[in-house]
Amino acid sequence: KSSLPHMKPQRQLPLLFIFISFFITTATASIRNAAAAPPQQFREAPEFYNSAECPSIENTHELICSDVAVHAAMTLDSAYIRGSMAAILSILQHSSCPQNIIFHFVASASADASHLRATILASFPYLKFEVYRFDDSSVSGLISTSIRSALDCPLNYARSYLANILPLCVRKVVYLDSDLVLVDDIAKLSETPLGENQILAAPEYCNANFTSYFTPTFWSNPSLSLTFADRKACYFNTGVMVIDLDRWRNGDYTRRIEEWMELQKRMRIYELGSLPPFLLVFAGDIAPVDHKWNQHGLGGDNFRGLCRDLHPGPVSLLHWSGKGKPWARLDANRPCPLDALWAPYDLLKPPFSFDS
Repeated sequence: KSSLPHMKPQRQLPLLFIFISFFITTATASIRNAAAAPPQQFREAPEFYNSAECPSIENTHELICSDVAVHAAMTLDSAYIRGSMAAILSILQHSSCPQNIIFHFVASASADASHLRATILASFPYLKFEVYRFDDSSVSGLISTSIRSALDCPLNYARSYLANILPLCVRKVVYLDSDLVLVDDIAKLSETPLGENQILAAPEYCNANFTSYFTPTFWSNPSLSLTFADRKACYFNTGVMVIDLDRWRNGDYTRRIEEWMELQKRMRIYELGSLPPFLLVFAGDIAPVDHKWNQHGLGGDNFRGLCRDLHPGPVSLLHWSGKGKPWARLDANRPCPLDALWAPYDLLKPPFSFDS
């Protein structure tokens, strides 16, 4: 027989309420603590200097319109700021003329641009950069849902508007995603010849199944599928591109991309966010870039983010495109082997850093 005292059913009810109340209070406190968590703090990076043969330009405003500058454009937001910081450090560390690089950061108009600017300055007080505000509403009405919600962020489409956002005197830019690091001189990438008519340059991957980037609706419609009739269209990754902004502006290529996005809203012709409109406009008509400049896919696929190996050949740029990001996997103590190549560029301070 049980030695516990007998409790009538009606006396168990208050205990249940006490338990529920305790659970709600604890959960609420956890939510408040998470909301009150301090923003990420980053270490100051070392300063990098030009080699002797580099032309010297001290003034940032002069550098913006100078032909000797290397222009690098990236988006900037709180979700990917840790990746952006690592990318900046890697670019500077491997450049022969780091003081001649000017960064063009594009942030959402709804973001705290002053905080983002202060974060960059705290780690790179010597950096030459500008922050531009991107009006989300200019593209939000054109975005269709894709297979991964992160791909639907309006800022993900800012690369299509660089020619409108950056100053007119910026004639060529290297666009880079925030989930990559360079292990080579960005000037080599910037100097990629664009030929007589090409608008952009990027590594092409003609062994990829190009048809998989568009729906059966697209391929079954002759007026649509004939888009690629006169082109040897191959997949390319839009996370690394060299863009001639003068030619882009003259050809009104932003509008051409928007027209495909408008069609996508009426009849679903692709599944993958901002990439397919670029393929529709440019695939088969871009300047070639060596594959070493985009060892992409290190973040795995768009669903599970599984570990992947490097492609065969040399490496100048490592790109964690896909669902898995190296900082998230490192924080979760489940890194992939190649995440160890990203870690040396991570500027995040430990939670209990002595210099916090």
